[in-house]
Amino acid sequence: MTQPRWLRNVRPYGAPAEDLLIENGRFSQRRPASNEALSATDIDGQDQLLTPALVESHVHLDKTLWGQPWRPNSAGPTLKDYIANERRILREVTAPIAQRAGALLENCIARGSLTLRCHVDIDPEFGLRHVEAMQQLQEKYRDLIDLQLVVFPQTGLISRPGTAELMREAMALGVENVGGLDPCGIDNDPIAQLDFVFKLASEFDRGVDIHLHDKGELGLWQIALIADYTQRFGLQGRVMISHAYCLGMLPWNQVKPVAERLSTLGISLMSSAPADCAVPPFLALREVGVNLCLGSDGIRDAWSPMGNGDMLERAMLLAFRFDLNKDEELAAAFEAATVNGARALGCEGLGLEIGQPANFLLMPVQTLGEAVVARPLREVYRGGQLIASAGRLLESRL
Repeated sequence: MTQPRWLRNVRPYGAPAEDLLIENGRFSQRRPASNEALSATDIDGQDQLLTPALVESHVHLDKTLWGQPWRPNSAGPTLKDYIANERRILREVTAPIAQRAGALLENCIARGSLTLRCHVDIDPEFGLRHVEAMQQLQEKYRDLIDLQLVVFPQTGLISRPGTAELMREAMALGVENVGGLDPCGIDNDPIAQLDFVFKLASEFDRGVDIHLHDKGELGLWQIALIADYTQRFGLQGRVMISHAYCLGMLPWNQVKPVAERLSTLGISLMSSAPADCAVPPFLALREVGVNLCLGSDGIRDAWSPMGNGDMLERAMLLAFRFDLNKDEELAAAFEAATVNGARALGCEGLGLEIGQPANFLLMPVQTLGEAVVARPLREVYRGGQLIASAGRLLESRL
């Protein structure tokens, strides 16, 4: 139990300056900013912007080449080419998963992400090795970050014998979410894949997070099918569809009825706001109540040399992708990297309200919009304690 302390002279979301009392790692009181002298235990906010910590809603830590010698991207043009290229590269890399993933995880924390969902590969070739490495990191960094895992059948589920058994073993080990991948495009059997995924999630009381790259009307049909399964298995509010490029490829009048159903069922969407393909129409989806959050996807891996784990930069990329220029639009992009992610991941409320965990950022900017545009260096607090500053974790565990 820590001593109560005041967070002084901060501007929540850019509002007029306030003081917030932190007790036992949570916000317990708020008041207008006081002119009283600072005590030894007070945090001097220096009139900075106060926001909740960031949420990284979709990343593949186990695949990263972070900290490794540079590798030119050598993948072919198709999704299956990329999968095969990645398998070859990961066979060649000698640095342990926990070393590469741990270095990237520390970087994500230092940039302000204190909640993170990681998709973890399983495959009959290497079994549960990636899962076991990521669970070690879960324990190692438990006091710094809320790290969720999704078991991810990258090379196929129904079409890859032995994968279903590994997914069940991963659930027994405590992995929090069941993953899936292109029920049509990879497995060529959407009913069989979704039957397995949703039955497994229901049996173990887990969430569902499905990669969906399939495009156009085929992709939209699968989203409607996922909605059917969500309703049938009573998993409202616990399902995410990642990428969903198809929603940005079709006319809105065709997408809207499906989007309204996603809203009703509490099915969230995740986008990395990529440059090379269609992106779900952020503002239109928001208007009908669909929760869209942001993720980095792959960072410095066999898929792409890009990425740095900064979710403020990801919010900027979303804003850039959709030409979001108004302050209220930029604030919506910020929400996609914070509270929307918390909602999608089913986390304890992420915010600045009384009773919430004191997990927050301090930034030397005026507004949420400026934070998205400038992506300033920031101070990162967990439970009211400073853990990172100027892009560095105060105490590395590598």
